This record gives sequence, structure tokens and C-alpha cells, in this order.
Amino acid sequence: MRIGIIGAGMIGSTMAKLWSNAGHEIRLSSRHPDALQGFVSTLGANAAAATPVQAARFGDVVMLTVPLSAVPGLAPELAPLLEGKVVIDTGNAYEKRDGQAAHDATGHAGGSAAWAAGFFPQARWVKGFNTVYFKVLESETHRAGDRVAIPLSSDDRDAMDLVAGLVRDAGFDPVIVGALARGKEFEPGTPIYNTGMSGRDVRKALGLSA
Repeated sequence: MRIGIIGAGMIGSTMAKLWSNAGHEIRLSSRHPDALQGFVSTLGANAAAATPVQAARFGDVVMLTVPLSAVPGLAPELAPLLEGKVVIDTGNAYEKRDGQAAHDATGHAGGSAAWAAGFFPQARWVKGFNTVYFKVLESETHRAGDRVAIPLSSDDRDAMDLVAGLVRDAGFDPVIVGALARGKEFEPGTPIYNTGMSGRDVRKALGLSA
């Protein structure tokens, strides 16, 4: 699958590695793609550096992994390119970092993911990969036994199922939580956030069927 990643921080770079290893075609992007060339060259022929616009155009699925405060500024240019595409939103609201955007997002009835999705109304929005520290993603991929959980929420079940497949490809256990607003159940400050819990334990904690 063609995956565009907008944001080359710890999560974006880690997922670029895991998905390229799984055989997916990756475009990892930042505002300064030339600075990514050294890292991308270590990922093999499946990956290349790109601008955010190039990544948005390239991907059948696009991961948006930028600070929450950056979302409104990106939307005018990227929203038209993401129409009809599955977007994985890894965002979390941190007031010290994101200021007013964090306040607005956490005050939204549907949580921070629904707030962000409102800037991209034609995209197929899925919240995921926001609860697990990148070092855990690096070290626990494809581990034996119960795998690390990646909770997912979306109002588009087909999009969520597609992302669940990508979670498995990366070596983790997708946990289908429910509608996009249920993303509030695995944001900062919740019992499962940043715990590295297994899929089994996350399902139990959220009252989901096994």
C-alpha cells in the first residue's frame, strides 16, 4: 500500500521504518525533506522523502503526525488533497505545547480527533497510534505472545478496518474501540495512555469484547 506520512518526528519516523519493512511504499515528509534523506536512505527502496503536499498526494492512506497546534495551518493546503482518503490521526492535546488549540480540541464534544477531523471534512478519519511511546513501538514490534495494543476509533468502519490491517502489518494488536468520539478514552490522562498495554488488557480496561 502507498502510505504518506506527514510529520517526521519520532512516531512518523518509527512508523515509516516499520511499514517499509512490511513492504509498503512510504513517503515520509517534513517542511525540509532534504534533511530526511540520510534517514530515509536507511529504509531501502520502499521509502523516499517528500514534502507534506507530495506525501498527501502519494498516499492511499496518510498518517498525520504533527503537533495539534499545526493542524489548522496545514488544512487549507492539504484538505483538498485528502478528500476521500483514509487519514490516521496520531495527535494529542498538550496545553503547554499547543496552547489555545489544545483548549479548543479538548473542549470539543468529540474530543481532539473530532476537532482535527473538522478541518478535513471529506477525509476518512481514524484516530490511532497516539497512545504508545515510540520506543515501545520500536522495541515491541512483532513480539511473541500478546502484542502491544493500538486502540483505534473512527466513524468510518471500513477505514478503521483498513488501518487495523496496517497495525497488524507493523506488528501490533489493533483494538477497535468504536466511534471517533471514543478516542477520548485513550487520550492523555486516561488509564491506558502511554502504558504499552497488550490488546487483551486494553480490551478489558475499556470493556470491549475479546
